[in-house]
Amino acid sequence: MTATGPLSGIRVLDLTSVLFGPYAAQMLGDWGADVIKIEPPAGDTWRYTGVFRNRGMSGQFMAVNRNKRSLALDLKHPDGKAALAKLIPTVDALVTNVRPAAMARLGFGYEACAKLNPRLIYAAATGFGQDGPWAARPAFDEIIQAASGLASAIGSDEEPAFVPSLIGDKICAMAMVGAVSAALFRRERTRQGQMVEVPMLETIAGFNSIEMLGGHAFDPPIGPAGYKRMKNRRPVKTKDGWLTMLPYSGDNWCAFFEAVGRPELIEELGVRDPVLRSQNIDKVYDRMSEIGPTRTTAEWEELLLRLDVPHTAFARLTEIGEQPHLAAVGLFADIDHPTEGRIRQARPATKFSESPAGIHRMAPRLGEHSREVLREAGLSEAEIQAAIDSKAVGVAS
Repeated sequence: MTATGPLSGIRVLDLTSVLFGPYAAQMLGDWGADVIKIEPPAGDTWRYTGVFRNRGMSGQFMAVNRNKRSLALDLKHPDGKAALAKLIPTVDALVTNVRPAAMARLGFGYEACAKLNPRLIYAAATGFGQDGPWAARPAFDEIIQAASGLASAIGSDEEPAFVPSLIGDKICAMAMVGAVSAALFRRERTRQGQMVEVPMLETIAGFNSIEMLGGHAFDPPIGPAGYKRMKNRRPVKTKDGWLTMLPYSGDNWCAFFEAVGRPELIEELGVRDPVLRSQNIDKVYDRMSEIGPTRTTAEWEELLLRLDVPHTAFARLTEIGEQPHLAAVGLFADIDHPTEGRIRQARPATKFSESPAGIHRMAPRLGEHSREVLREAGLSEAEIQAAIDSKAVGVAS
């Protein structure tokens, strides 16, 4: 399948591993870019994380490494460095989550790469901004959840808790895609490359602060930090399952309590006034928990749809492909992978009317495209074979 997305014609070097960088690079590939994944001879460690049929091709790896070609290079070997140096002038963007000091030691810091390609967008995925005291520290998702205040918001100051998802990596990946796209757009106007940095801690702290600063959004603070509704919202148990429902306006709340035969709660909870409703949100959720078991999930959905109240039954993770809306739009596709058999993945969610995103290449085996990519960089067959023989380049077995 030919890439048709809005980034078709853009070439990206992906020097990333695990999740933050690879997910960002995959989205660039989903949107049409030709993404070349540079891996060490042992491969991205994410290849071996999770369940797999064949070693090195886990479901988690394939979920963030489609629409890429794999070139295995030993960047500590002179021939591996020479091969990367040949590739840099041929690409539009380089994305890396190798710590900047380590990239500089390898000879591929921003300044060195900009000399090879002045129009290069050099995108660094970092744990901590390089202008701060933690610049050299390593970072992973739980480190960032802890340091950003997100874990405190999810749990409490006394007992923090992690979001049971690598949410920091994934949010920052989305920020990286936007940053690279914006830098590419500017380059089209100015013909000038630049360095882009997306630091995880700053990105997630800013993300978390939107609602969680609360009263501390003012100086001096005029109330406690946090957002009370987030602490009190919870699933509603029905006669036969679970539901979430959220009347959102004063009229919506009034119609809801009238329909369920509890009109006295309109005044008791002050739901007409958004300020009073917010102050009483813990009591509101308590009443919702009392009312929920009076109907089945289906009966609730029928009533709430008629009242135009936002709601949904809960989808089980094991049945997410059957969630009615997702099934109707075909989000999850069963795809035949050439070596891994039938796999299931979510297609790109973003839609472009004139340049559709899509899955045009399955996640690669380690070194599957080494020869192909090096030929494109101008290396002769003899040079490629010599680099393979010296173990500077790896090829798929």
